[in-house]
Amino acid sequence: MNNKLDRTSDTGFYHDGSRRLQHQFDTQRLADRLEEVQVHSVFASEDRALIESARMFFLATADARGRPDCSYKGGLPGFVRIVDERTLAFPDYNGNGMYRSLGNVLVNQNVALLFIDFERPQRLRVLGEATLHDTDPLLAEFAGAQLIVRVRVTRMFPNCPRYVHEMRLVKHSVYVPNQHHTPPVPVWKQWEEFRGVLPRSESIPPRSLRTYVRLLEQRSRLFRIFLRILRRARESLH
Repeated sequence: MNNKLDRTSDTGFYHDGSRRLQHQFDTQRLADRLEEVQVHSVFASEDRALIESARMFFLATADARGRPDCSYKGGLPGFVRIVDERTLAFPDYNGNGMYRSLGNVLVNQNVALLFIDFERPQRLRVLGEATLHDTDPLLAEFAGAQLIVRVRVTRMFPNCPRYVHEMRLVKHSVYVPNQHHTPPVPVWKQWEEFRGVLPRSESIPPRSLRTYVRLLEQRSRLFRIFLRILRRARESLH
C-alpha cells in the first residue's frame, strides 16, 4: 500500500488518506452520506445527555510536530460541562505532573475527544480547538481543579457502537475530588523514588503501617500471591 500523502487535499472533512481507503473499499458514497447527515458543530440534545452524564472520556492531542498522544480523563458525572452551543469545558485535576496532553494544547490547540457510554453502548467523537484557563469562573465549581480546559467544537459526530462492550460501573474512584471529599494521596507518590521530587504544594503524611503494606502490595506481585495463600491457609484452619 502506498502511504505517501497528498496534503493538498487536507481541506475538508476527509483528506487524501481517507479518500484513498474509501475508494479501495468502495465506501465513499457511504462516507459522504454520513458526513451529510451526522456531522455537526452545534450540540444536539442527545450530545448533551451523553457528555454531561459521562464519567470519563479519552482526549487525543498532538505536539507542534504532529506527534500524537492520548489520555484518559475521569471524574464524577457532570465534570464535563457544556457552556454554550459549541463549547464544552472540563477541569484538570492533580495528576502525575507530566502535562503531556495539556502541554500539547499550549503548542497545538487541535484536540479530539471520544465519549463512550458502556452501559447503553453509544459513542460520540468531538473535534475542536482547546484552550487552558487558570482564572476561569468554573474553577470555583470544581473542587480540586487546577485548570479549566475549554474546547470550541469544530465538528462532532456519533460513531457506530457495535464494537463497544457492555459494562457496568462498580464504583467511582476514591481519588476523584468533590466538595465533600478530599482524595487520599496516591500510593505511588509515596514511593521512595518520588518522595523528594513532588511539588511543594503536595505534602505527604508520615507513613502508617497500613501504608507500608499498601506500598508492598502495589510493588510486589509475589507479595500479593503470598497474602492470598496466607488468607486461604487461615480460612482452612477455621
